[in-house]
Amino acid sequence: MQKFKTTLWLSAATLALSTVVAQADYSLNILHINDLHSRIEPINKYDSTCGKDDNAEGKCFGGYARVKTMLDKLRAELADENTIVLDAGDQYQGSLMYTTYKGDVEAELAEKVGFDVMAVGNHEFDDGDEGLAKLADAVSFPIISGNIDVSQSNILKGKVENHVVLEVGGKKIGIISALAADTVETSSPSGAVNFTDEIESLKADVAALEGEGVDIIIALNHVGLAKDLEIAEAVEGIDVVVGGHSHTLMSNTVEGAMAYPTMVGNVPVVQAYAYSKYVGHLKVDFDDDGNVTSATGDTIVLDASVEEDAEIVARVAELAGPIDEMKNRVVASADAAIEGDRSFCRTQECQMGNLVADAMLARVAGQGVSIAIQNGGGLRASIDAGEITMGEVLTVLPFQNTLSTFQLKGADVVAALENGVSQIEEVKGRFPQVAGLKYTFDASKPAGERISDVMVVGADGSASPIDAGATYGVVSNNYMRGGGDGYKIFATGGMNAYDYGPDLADVVAEYLAGNQPYKPFLDGRITAK
Repeated sequence: MQKFKTTLWLSAATLALSTVVAQADYSLNILHINDLHSRIEPINKYDSTCGKDDNAEGKCFGGYARVKTMLDKLRAELADENTIVLDAGDQYQGSLMYTTYKGDVEAELAEKVGFDVMAVGNHEFDDGDEGLAKLADAVSFPIISGNIDVSQSNILKGKVENHVVLEVGGKKIGIISALAADTVETSSPSGAVNFTDEIESLKADVAALEGEGVDIIIALNHVGLAKDLEIAEAVEGIDVVVGGHSHTLMSNTVEGAMAYPTMVGNVPVVQAYAYSKYVGHLKVDFDDDGNVTSATGDTIVLDASVEEDAEIVARVAELAGPIDEMKNRVVASADAAIEGDRSFCRTQECQMGNLVADAMLARVAGQGVSIAIQNGGGLRASIDAGEITMGEVLTVLPFQNTLSTFQLKGADVVAALENGVSQIEEVKGRFPQVAGLKYTFDASKPAGERISDVMVVGADGSASPIDAGATYGVVSNNYMRGGGDGYKIFATGGMNAYDYGPDLADVVAEYLAGNQPYKPFLDGRITAK
């Protein structure tokens, strides 16, 4: 890792301002998005792909065409001001556009938007080092992450910057970045990519930039809000934190949202939800020493009032053609919306978790399998009431995971559940949605001691305490079976494993078809003390 190498990049949006003499007071506009997650097309209120008719009726949000329109509009309005455009990572994964084109579309449209800097998100590794390399090769702006060392990867070496400096209105603006260190568990970087502690890496990058006379430093992170707040407090010299990963809506107009910005001392911390629904606009004023004197702004919702960029609309229609027939195929119907929001599915029993886990168990029950465990982070959207299309199912389950069946000792089942609730405070994706099981957890207890009252539920509804020494048939997905999301016990303790079952999305679609109209429900299988 070239830890102290700095590259000077000139912001495309502000090249015209680069010869302006710096004033005693300096203002900077930061436009930003995060966690677009392949929402190339507009989304509905459940964050899944919106139908063409609904979009025509003004019921949809976002999509890359609206992102482009809003950023172009803001750039024009701020043409005489200092402005940069940032992306805090996770362009990849989440729709049929990614499943079909494997990053080509996200890269093409990100280049059309013309970000000044993009952070690496964990899902940029979903197709290994090659997936991130494809993105880096396709765009002209820098992609950065300071706490990953790619120097040993023959695929990524030289493609990911450690940090960069933008020259904006006569000022040097340092952009540093950290990626969640647990990416090795949540995605698929190769063993040649080495991670270091986020905070220690950022401290080193701040020191390097300050040594070069850079006194305005922005951390463009993909670590989640909780870690961003910790970073803002712990890393002296960071002036602004622009984040992603936790899909947090910060807004001064949406009831219940965190304030935009949220201040940690004098450091503003911002994030703009996810899925192309919002653009953030933060204006920061600095004194002549680079100290923040004020920070104001808000997120801007990209609803139907934002006109879609015509060129991108046409290109997206061209790209969507080959997948529309499959995407629009109706597979079932639902009596009510099936809730799959991450705020539920990563912290408690949720309707989508019950659906997916029940579908998994039903598919393999005849194979002696009695327990299903699905990670909440693998559930990526809700489904609205009425007709359910295959495209909606694939938006919920975009990862092309297959069913994995194996045997596991009862004690190891409990250990897996402990892993699943071990990071609930951070709303991590490992939270276990289950079928054939009931369990209780107490988040106030230390990690590893939170699970109790684990019961195995038979097909007839009878429940009995799990036997630590007994062997149980388990179904999960191949990502978890390989140790993903911290489920290492599945890889090390799993016996007689078969990881090449049917695609999980197909399993769920078939289950819905056989149980329609589907009635979403909660039945108390997971209890929080």
